[in-house]
Amino acid sequence: MLKISTEIKSASCFVGERRAIELIAKAGFDAWDFSMFAMMRYDWKNRVASFSDHPLGGPNAYKFARELKDIGESYGIVCNQSHAPHPTYCKEIADSYERCLELTAEAGGKICIIHPDNYKPAEANAEIFNRLLPVAKGCGVKIATENMWNWNEEKGCADSAACSNPKSFLDHLNTVNDEYLVACLDIGHAEMKGLDTSAVEMIDALGSHLQALHIHDNDKRGDRHAIPFSMNIDFNAVAKALKRNNYQGYLTLEAVNHLSSYNAENLFVGIQELAAAAKKLGEMIEA
Repeated sequence: MLKISTEIKSASCFVGERRAIELIAKAGFDAWDFSMFAMMRYDWKNRVASFSDHPLGGPNAYKFARELKDIGESYGIVCNQSHAPHPTYCKEIADSYERCLELTAEAGGKICIIHPDNYKPAEANAEIFNRLLPVAKGCGVKIATENMWNWNEEKGCADSAACSNPKSFLDHLNTVNDEYLVACLDIGHAEMKGLDTSAVEMIDALGSHLQALHIHDNDKRGDRHAIPFSMNIDFNAVAKALKRNNYQGYLTLEAVNHLSSYNAENLFVGIQELAAAAKKLGEMIEA
């Protein structure tokens, strides 16, 4: 059966990264997704960012990443992938991506998800990824770019962005044309109204390029990041598409809103629910 993983951001908000990894392991996950968003403070109004006072933003970040790796391994799980800060159009954040790749390697991860710039075409985003490829190869960490979305206020639904449909995603991958740039499909993004695609269509189009996932549910309109099987996405069809295309990566959840109704005392219950959902999807793929 495919191995399961989940992001650590939502649990870390309650108990910190160290304890979050422990709970994720005890809930039955095989791996953890290294959320790096706390590294940067982003001012959405002025579109500038700076390093935060979080351990990831300071001089001991590499030591911190190694400590998280050791904690995970002490409980029998590994870091399978990471997620760099965004938005990529912010220069200060884009300048942190080499650091993110290095931190991923320190944590033991093999893939670092880096968003494309939502507003740029494949050729312009290729410049960003090509700049990072030497560092990625030196670290042994692949870059996975992700299908994005913008919001159309007039229509009240999602609007196209970099990698938001099969053609755009494949254009981004083929323009760089390097084995160290792969695809992370965000299942929820692919199902948002207005993007004129689906998770199944994206899986079939990406084929062997697809080496990472962000799995969550939604109402087919907003980016809800809910636990799988709680809203409207057809995960039976998703499972069949993953099996049809011989997907070999981790089943990584990004259901960041699921734990919002929990607290530090009952957090483990919510994490167990996430693990059960991920295992259910794995069983559907194997069936």
